[in-house]
Amino acid sequence: MAAFTQSTARFAAGLPLLLLAGAFLVEYAPFADIQPIRMLFGASILNFALRATVPLILGALGGILCERSGIVNIGIEGMMLAGAFAAFVAKTATNHWALGPSLLLGTCATLLTGAAMGLLHALFCLRFGMHQIISGTALILLSMGISATFFDRDAVAVGKFAPWPVPLLSEWPVIGPLLFNKPPITYAALLIVAVVGFALAHTRWGLRTRAIGEHPRAADTAGVAVLRLRYLNTALGGALAGLGGGYLVLEAVGQFQEGMTAGRGFIALAAMIFGNWHPVGALGASLLFGYAQAVQNELLLAQVTVLPRHFVAMIPYLVTVIAVSGLVGRVRAPGSLGQPYRRETET
Repeated sequence: MAAFTQSTARFAAGLPLLLLAGAFLVEYAPFADIQPIRMLFGASILNFALRATVPLILGALGGILCERSGIVNIGIEGMMLAGAFAAFVAKTATNHWALGPSLLLGTCATLLTGAAMGLLHALFCLRFGMHQIISGTALILLSMGISATFFDRDAVAVGKFAPWPVPLLSEWPVIGPLLFNKPPITYAALLIVAVVGFALAHTRWGLRTRAIGEHPRAADTAGVAVLRLRYLNTALGGALAGLGGGYLVLEAVGQFQEGMTAGRGFIALAAMIFGNWHPVGALGASLLFGYAQAVQNELLLAQVTVLPRHFVAMIPYLVTVIAVSGLVGRVRAPGSLGQPYRRETET
């Protein structure tokens, strides 16, 4: 277990360094004009990879908070879709406002909607004893139904978050435009990875979260309010997943489309498992899957005809299946994941 955790950490750190090294080679090496190398490591593909990574890592972090607390969450897709739709509704309702307050309201709407979906999931699982996988599936269907029913196809969201260049850092060659000239949700996603990773390992909240996911009975005996903390963490996880969906409307695309999450919630779930339920590992896995989406995008734009277009479009999902199927037997989920818990006085 320890060896695998170390290997995921090395992978999470090594993949970004590998991609950055490739970007420097494209920029400065004499063979940088070779088309395949530029296609795989050029600025455009790395920028697209980072954009594709942001919703995945936010969804994966949301799943981590839920599942490290002992609650299975396959409803990340539904939480992300609900967050995207809420952001769109809030943004279109305030198009006449100044852009900054309108985007801020959209961000608040996506966070609150995701948190509400998380609380609903916790209520189904903890209060009514619903099977946790069934509850997650219900959330997906609920989000799909509500967004399809109430989506106004004539509505248009005006404006989205623009890049916020970091003084001095954004002027660095290669790495500056790639990492330090991004819109705010991208910065927030990377910061949240560090915050959640530190909090899980070094705070009382993190210790209690890990305890209720591994041995809730022992945690309860030690005075931890197991059910209350599970409600809290599931709501926080839902808020992060909702923000991952809101990112698509507020920062990436600027508009809403039915089913626009397009399976990103399931890929985020795979990133969480591949990353061994750890924020840093999930970041590396999300970057891998985001890079696979970027490769798909580059091949489609280049109109590569060696493979049929539909096979090219399958690349991100094939990478996800291969990664998880090859490693799922070597990871260890939280000990009480998916197991209903009742206090002895309630049984």
